[in-house]
Amino acid sequence: MDSPERAIILSAGQGRRLGPLTERRPKCLIEFSGRTMLGWQLHRLEVAGVKEAVIVTGFGANLVDAEIARIPHGGMKVRTLFNPFFELADNLASCWLARREFDRPVLLLNGDTLFETEIARRLIAAPDGEITLAIDRKGSYDSDDMKVQTNGRRLCAIGKSIETYDAESIGFLRFSAPGADRFSHAVDEAMRRPEGLRRWYLSVIDHIAHTTEAVAVQSIEGLEWGETDFPEDVQTNIALTARWATAEAA
Repeated sequence: MDSPERAIILSAGQGRRLGPLTERRPKCLIEFSGRTMLGWQLHRLEVAGVKEAVIVTGFGANLVDAEIARIPHGGMKVRTLFNPFFELADNLASCWLARREFDRPVLLLNGDTLFETEIARRLIAAPDGEITLAIDRKGSYDSDDMKVQTNGRRLCAIGKSIETYDAESIGFLRFSAPGADRFSHAVDEAMRRPEGLRRWYLSVIDHIAHTTEAVAVQSIEGLEWGETDFPEDVQTNIALTARWATAEAA
């Protein structure tokens, strides 16, 4: 399978649950140990061999454009795609706006996920599959975790409220060319329904998993990552990225 050289990052949201931190800037521009969250993501993707990143923006789009112009990202091409409906819709709409970017093998990443480079490498090198979802496992899960149910390497279900689960999504996926085509068509179909604006893109992944065997999982257990949804996550992720920054400096 061809390795994906393009990553799509969903960064349209404001992150209101983070309070004053995101009053004037989107959550992807919160700073962690000398880099913004977006800066960490682009750095990790570049090191993993990704050649192009498409950032779907919304709240504070001009600030994201300025950040991209400011930070170094080597030879990786970085461009933005503005979602004018970010206040009215969930992230399925961002995927719909970016649907033409799914014309080849791609990575899809939530804009609030921090990850070490080996996670991207492990996902890229995972066994062939149309759609591959990075998962982690832990002792217990809370109501905000995006829980998943697996059967070997196959994804059976994904959602915050599913009753049977054995892992969680970290918000990072890989698509082969056929998988990207399947996903973009499913997103377009979902957006034509009355509830489309209120849906998460992972609800489409759940539908594909229930109706086909096209969705696989790749464990990243033992590797470090973090998401930023609540103020307490910020301190946790500052500590996480401080370790990464120290390791890079060494």
